[in-house]
Amino acid sequence: MGLQCGIVGLPNVGKSTLFNCLSNAKAQSANFPFCTIEPNVGVITVPDERLNKLEELVNPANVVPAVVEIVDIAGLVKGASKGEGLGNKFLSNIRETDAIIHVLRCFDDDNIVHVDGSVDPVRDKEIIDTELQLKDLETVDNRLQKEEKRAMTGGDPVAKRLVEVLHLYKDALEKGLSARTVVLDELQQEASKDLQLLTSKPVLYVCNVDEASVVDGNKYVDQVREAVKNEQAEVLVIGAGIEADIAELETYEEKQMFLEDLGLKEAGVNKLIRTAYHLLNLQTYFTAGPKEVRAWTFRKGMKAPQTAGIIHSDFEKGFIRAEVIKYEDFIHYGSETKCKEAGKMSVEGKDYVVQDGDMMNFRFNV
Repeated sequence: MGLQCGIVGLPNVGKSTLFNCLSNAKAQSANFPFCTIEPNVGVITVPDERLNKLEELVNPANVVPAVVEIVDIAGLVKGASKGEGLGNKFLSNIRETDAIIHVLRCFDDDNIVHVDGSVDPVRDKEIIDTELQLKDLETVDNRLQKEEKRAMTGGDPVAKRLVEVLHLYKDALEKGLSARTVVLDELQQEASKDLQLLTSKPVLYVCNVDEASVVDGNKYVDQVREAVKNEQAEVLVIGAGIEADIAELETYEEKQMFLEDLGLKEAGVNKLIRTAYHLLNLQTYFTAGPKEVRAWTFRKGMKAPQTAGIIHSDFEKGFIRAEVIKYEDFIHYGSETKCKEAGKMSVEGKDYVVQDGDMMNFRFNV
């Protein structure tokens, strides 16, 4: 669906190490590839055990997993909002992404110099937040001037509502709060959806820790959790150095042994990719046949015709019905035929809201 997560962070926090580990994510699950579109953009497969189980049952010629695009966004320094460093490019790159993965340094190491001389993840977070908030404030002020004129002269109710929302955002941003902390009702959300504020994007804070802290975290992680508790944001603990070591190992078995020695069930990059997928409000439905088992990505809440259109626009135009089997039923009965016989296939119309894990077969006529 062309959705992107952007990885941001100050210099020397482990951002590039993490991106490079993600670029080796194929190694975490045997047959899932990674490809590079350009040097800083990677298409990364979403680890999904369900796909492996479907492959075992159906034995198809081909397996296609769901993917997420990850962008390594460079160029942030203090003053980026005013164009310092690569500031303008940095901000335009962030604007194009759908969600932000913010890497924070949560480890001590005298050999790795911190750009500000000491380890303080909350301060680092605030440096980036401030630059994004200043740019958003500029956007809000410019838009307010236009919309206030429209609201006063034309009496446009949508413009009036947008002015309300812009003032709410302005108040929050002037207090040093991100736009995502502002709670809007449904009508306000509708009025403001094209604002594209940088700090309204969903965010995942990745605490990059040392080996000793990778299972239970440390004081720096606790500080981050406390600082973001009102932000509607997720916090994930990962050791980028450990992930780099895992990426070097050749076989899946070697990786699993390494993880077990550390007391981990799976690689951090797998958790990160899955969390990024949910951060983008994405879910997966499956199609399965002898030629191909495939995971299709859709936005949560989409109805059957829209999800059919992800396969091909003709499927949406000529949609007749969807034949749906729940993933658990398919695994239990072992085939489409047996599910039908057991009465576990439902026939759904155009108002059916597709659920995560649905096995879909679309009927259409163009």
